[in-house]
Amino acid sequence: MSYDQLPGNAKLPAPCIVDTGILVNKQDMQRLLSDLGRVRYRYTQDDTLLVEDEGYVLEVFADPQRSTMVANHTLYLNVHSFDCLRLERSPEQESYFNLIQDNRQLRLIPLSNPLQDQSHRHFNAAALEAVVAEVLSASWDVRIDDEDNFSS
Repeated sequence: MSYDQLPGNAKLPAPCIVDTGILVNKQDMQRLLSDLGRVRYRYTQDDTLLVEDEGYVLEVFADPQRSTMVANHTLYLNVHSFDCLRLERSPEQESYFNLIQDNRQLRLIPLSNPLQDQSHRHFNAAALEAVVAEVLSASWDVRIDDEDNFSS
């Protein structure tokens, strides 16, 4: 049942989750996972550890026809592969994400810091803008040179 289908037309505010909680909305799961970067992952079934390794989250998507894939230290996460995402904190106060489907669990422990990564993104965006400006400027110079050669 969604929030706007409650009896009596009562509307509840959207949930607010801070550091711990359970997400079932696929869009919320996708937004939360999309900036993970480097992670340590643990894959368990029936509380038995099957795989533990490190990798990089390359893509997070929502498509009921595609698979979640973890191979060669890369993770392609489909939120439709899981019933829910349980957000928790370790005793050391580090966040981790448990993607749960029946008796299977894929735990993602972030190894990269979004605060540090964000400053690199701004730097990279500025560097990219400078390169694009340089390329456009060079392109305009070439056009001007070509026009000068044809007008002589």
